[in-house]
Amino acid sequence: MALTTTDWLIILAFFAVSLLVGLWVTRRAGRSVSEYFLSGRNMPWWLLGVSMVATTFAIDTPNLVTGIVRQNGVSGNWVWWAFLLTGMLTVFIYARLWRRSSVTTDLEFYELRYSGKPAAFLRGFRAVYLGVFFNIMIMANVCLAAVKLGGVALGLSPVETLLLASLVTVVYSSLGGLRGVIITDFLQFILAMAGSIWATTYVIGLPEVGGLGELLAHPSVSGKLSLLPDFNDKAMVLSVLIIPLAVQWWSVWYPGAEPGGGGYIAQRMLSAKNEHHAIGATLLFNFAHYALRPWPWILMALASLILYPNLDSLAQAFPHIPDSMIRDDLAYPAMLAFLPANLLGLLIASLIAAFMSTISTHLNWGSSYVVNDCYKRFIRPEAPERELVLVGRVSTVTLMILAGAMALYLEDAMQAFNILLSIGAGTGLIFILRWFWWRINAATEIAGMTISFVIAVYFEFFHPGELETHYKLILSVGITTAGWLLVTYLTPATGREKLQEFYREIRPAGPGWQRIRRQLRENGEIVRTDSHSIPQGILNMVVGSLAVYSFLFGTGYVIYGSLGTGLGLLVLAGAGIAFLVWQIIRR
Repeated sequence: MALTTTDWLIILAFFAVSLLVGLWVTRRAGRSVSEYFLSGRNMPWWLLGVSMVATTFAIDTPNLVTGIVRQNGVSGNWVWWAFLLTGMLTVFIYARLWRRSSVTTDLEFYELRYSGKPAAFLRGFRAVYLGVFFNIMIMANVCLAAVKLGGVALGLSPVETLLLASLVTVVYSSLGGLRGVIITDFLQFILAMAGSIWATTYVIGLPEVGGLGELLAHPSVSGKLSLLPDFNDKAMVLSVLIIPLAVQWWSVWYPGAEPGGGGYIAQRMLSAKNEHHAIGATLLFNFAHYALRPWPWILMALASLILYPNLDSLAQAFPHIPDSMIRDDLAYPAMLAFLPANLLGLLIASLIAAFMSTISTHLNWGSSYVVNDCYKRFIRPEAPERELVLVGRVSTVTLMILAGAMALYLEDAMQAFNILLSIGAGTGLIFILRWFWWRINAATEIAGMTISFVIAVYFEFFHPGELETHYKLILSVGITTAGWLLVTYLTPATGREKLQEFYREIRPAGPGWQRIRRQLRENGEIVRTDSHSIPQGILNMVVGSLAVYSFLFGTGYVIYGSLGTGLGLLVLAGAGIAFLVWQIIRR
């Protein structure tokens, strides 16, 4: 693809703005660890919500969606649409609990909830496991998408792409801390959405596609449009609809959709002004993530079936791309070949924005684990604030280097998606129950993490391809859940004083803490709890999920030309959103 001078000026201008934001907040970010990793706990809900959306609007996400649609149709997206249930549970139950905890990272929670050496071990090990190993895997997947974009759009080698894409991101992330990340996220999300919508509109209007009506009627596309899988294909229904909705959403730990909240979502909630801002931020995130963003990607994926009907056509169009990277997810960056000058520069800048927003968040999040949960906790507890910030900046650069190296070994976005799902399978229920059942202990989490990892390695390296991915998921969840439940009952419970201290701080509701409430009353203490929070939270979760799905599918039906059904669903979505806003304001 030939970029004009204007295209390059657009890309360079975006780099310059991102860099200036990082430099602008550098001095403030360097004041303390709280400022560097939590923006002083004073962020408004709308800025945090957009930051969450921008982070999950990764450069690899359009590639992932394109690969799914090309292989399994629009309904194949249920493998990630099902995570909305997890997100809504976080909004209406866990957001306020996280904000009450006042921890610096979600891993610090372990020593708030559990006691003794097991809690300390769990905190330190998870810091390395998630902040380094797991985090590098996630960033490597994002870097893989950047490599494919660089190869298709700019003719760059993988190493050249990674060097160019990472340099500015590392600079403003390491200098500006979370505040710099959040501010640039806001700008990057606007650019990413504008570029995505504009490019999709242009591609649909190409003579080869013929407009929206011709696109939807094309033989290569018409069989891919259903929002639900073909119920005559039992294997497809089981893998993309039943298992995600019945098992996957609550049982699997996945970045950005952690059961019970966690990771960079928890980081944003912890940096909110108060509980209400934490709730508003996560609600905005889930609505935008699942209802607003998918359709431009889906339509681009459908158009790619006309312009690049198979993998051979992709290989012929881009002979310089290694054969190992010719997968269906390459079709999205391949569509850039049809864009005109200026629009091409804008879309490439928007995809770079998506890359930078995701990578910058993961760098800051992973670095927060390294600093707060490793260095400060175990190596230099007495380290001054400036030293901790320096360690954070050094670890930011190191994580980027490791992620770039790992990216060179991956092949496609779905591969990494399935690996991450398998590693976290069976642990999700622990992260839900630990807030509401006193019997969950540190050994529970250690067992769940260990068993799920061993099973994932077993399936990936010793029996690859012998079972379908969804059957592997069910087996992993079943074995892991049985294992950590057994360990829970065979190991001692967390100490009474620690449990009572946790209850005073968090005030969790539900019958799972009845024993601790009784102990506190026997001690003469006044017990406070949100007695209606769980039933009301579950009701709001259901309403919120229906509202978002109604908006998502209503938009789809309008695009498909079924205006009556589409507008009816959009009205239903509006009613649900109004109910939720009223609930939040009333509380």
